Amino acid sequence: MAVPGDPPGGTPDGIGEGDDELRPDEYRSVVFDEDFVRAARLQEYSAEERMGEHARAVRSRSLWSAGGTSSGHGTGTPGRGARQGMLLVLLIATAFAVAVYMGLRNPYVPPPGGTAEPLAAVVVPLAPSETVPGGKPADLYEKSPADTYRIGAAGITLPALRRTHHFTEGQVVAALSIAKDYLVQSSLDPDVLSGAASRPVRVLLDPGQLTQFDESMAAPSGDGRHAATGWLVRFDPAVVLVADSRVRVNGTLAFREVTPEVLEVTTDHTFVYAVRPVAHPSAADGASLFTVRRELRMRFDKDDLTARRTELTSAYVMAGPQDCATDPATGFRPLTAGTPPTTVGPPASDPYASGQPRRTAGLCGVLAPTGTPTATAPAPPTAPAPVTPAPPGAAASVSPVP
Repeated sequence: MAVPGDPPGGTPDGIGEGDDELRPDEYRSVVFDEDFVRAARLQEYSAEERMGEHARAVRSRSLWSAGGTSSGHGTGTPGRGARQGMLLVLLIATAFAVAVYMGLRNPYVPPPGGTAEPLAAVVVPLAPSETVPGGKPADLYEKSPADTYRIGAAGITLPALRRTHHFTEGQVVAALSIAKDYLVQSSLDPDVLSGAASRPVRVLLDPGQLTQFDESMAAPSGDGRHAATGWLVRFDPAVVLVADSRVRVNGTLAFREVTPEVLEVTTDHTFVYAVRPVAHPSAADGASLFTVRRELRMRFDKDDLTARRTELTSAYVMAGPQDCATDPATGFRPLTAGTPPTTVGPPASDPYASGQPRRTAGLCGVLAPTGTPTATAPAPPTAPAPVTPAPPGAAASVSPVP
């Protein structure tokens, strides 16, 4: 009986006889089917192809035409090995293309280091034009223009929202909300007002301005760049303390697109604080009002909007009542209740002195009477009626005082 692997007509006589006893029969079970033949690295040319001149008997098969399964029989379809090879090459090409695209889309950005525009700050003290009124905080607010102001962050309202040419409405909202956060932290936070903290303001600044900010906090100077009161509102804790946490606030915010990459927000707000002298903190009627007008200019690029930070480019601050003879760069020193008006100007500036001059020297204003609470003026004393000299020998007659 024929077994798999024998020729169809059986084994020819004299061939292989007796070999069964000499070698094992392990190759009897091997079946050289079409899959095995098609997977061979060498393929025989057809009879027609071998008729050509100088034709070779066999040709090497490429990886792409190797067949591995029955699905590729006679169809020219790549086999399993070919498909795996093509898939591997495709994955490598895709990974390379993605790497190139991401490199072009998100180029390397060097660490921030001083690329932001430095802050330019002007702080103007306002000297009182009349005696500083005193009283209870609620009474002082009621008698001042701040009576109609809102309390705290409620006084910082956002304008009507609209998109710009290159910034969406959502990005405009983000810029305005960051600007409001900066005003709240730098003008209303109790720890910032007392000089106990500056971090709530620092975390909202562009990294390129942090060095300037730190220098302004460590060594304030009135050089137009390093005034602590240009960045935030701070009172000298040795002079006054805040008597009422309900600060009155009023003002506006506006925005505009400066360049396709930069959005600018301008703030203009008046903050009115009730303060008490440290020397007499418990006096019920010893409070007085201190007014700070802050005009700030902030800039935002799209990275700032994502990181919720701002670049503060300019600050113009007027604050009073305070003595023009003191430098307001370190902290505000309000003149407390009962202080008479002063005409003392700022400290003298020597143009011949070496070193960095105080650029804001000479800047001093006068606080208008409308900026202070109105007080009921006491009635002027009535002068006594003139005495009519009496004739000799008569008693002196004095007109009665009405």
